[in-house]
Amino acid sequence: MASFPIVRPRRLRKNKLIRDMIAETNLTEKNLILPIFIKEGILEEEEIKSMPGVFRYPPNDKLIKFVESSYDNGIRNVILFGIPKYKDDIASSAYDKNGVIQASVRLLKDTFGDKLIVITDECTDEYTSHGHCGIVKYNSKGEYFVDNDESLKIHAKIALSQAEAGADIIAPSSMMDGVVGAIRKALDENGYTDTLIMSYSVKYASTFYSPFRDAAYSKPAFGDRKSYQMDPRNAYEALKEAKLDIEEGADILMVKPAHTYLDVIRLVKDNFPDYPLAAYHVSGEYSMIKAAALNGWIDERIAVLEITTAIRRAGADLILTYYANDIAKWLKEGLPF
Repeated sequence: MASFPIVRPRRLRKNKLIRDMIAETNLTEKNLILPIFIKEGILEEEEIKSMPGVFRYPPNDKLIKFVESSYDNGIRNVILFGIPKYKDDIASSAYDKNGVIQASVRLLKDTFGDKLIVITDECTDEYTSHGHCGIVKYNSKGEYFVDNDESLKIHAKIALSQAEAGADIIAPSSMMDGVVGAIRKALDENGYTDTLIMSYSVKYASTFYSPFRDAAYSKPAFGDRKSYQMDPRNAYEALKEAKLDIEEGADILMVKPAHTYLDVIRLVKDNFPDYPLAAYHVSGEYSMIKAAALNGWIDERIAVLEITTAIRRAGADLILTYYANDIAKWLKEGLPF
């Protein structure tokens, strides 16, 4: 290989037109998925204190108006998180045909039809009194545990109810072993063979979920989720989790969090390049940037676009981000690199 002075890499960086022409990574609004919190029993938006600029929406015309404005920005993909009025130990409101998510899916599909991709988060944590991602039981010593196999029945039931409401994609986030297979079986047996599954295949037990738990009232009432979410010290375990989900019928894989797990995103993409890969830029990652920006410590626009581009560069095809609307607007101005 030739060297300096024959080779001058700076020639390829001399102006923005050249940099844009040879850029290895592209970022567009089509890569973005907008998370939306929908709360039952309210009539107006509620701002989430730990996530400035993010709101809980009622399942009414306020939700439609927000999604319409997002659509005008170029956002075509949303993922819904429900906050019910009623919680119990078996998450019964999560599979109620008139539940907050089911009603919201019907509302959005009736309004937007096939112009909008509606993804539903499938889990029990927002719907259970204990806040865990499955059915809680107790052993002879009085110690609690999440019963994996019993939980699969509930998750399949929730997923089917979401598909029946019209969801395009079901996104199971519980990290229960076998959950993708249980959902795929339930969907196929009931005629929903074309409903996609975007699995939270690689979901770490992360402190960066804290603002989300505030937003969705989903903090565990006791214990933690370390027995079912992944250990942050492990990377190659992600390949096992992703492989199992593929074998069970996942159509799209996901790594969560995104910003702090770029190495894992690259590892999963390199090993499963023929599967679309999503990455979730989670609430804590959002709130850290927002706090720094509000204090004047960083340029929010440049920081967000740099981080989102890094997530794409690491291998993510899709990015779930609370900044989706801002990114879509900023992209119209052009990347600042």
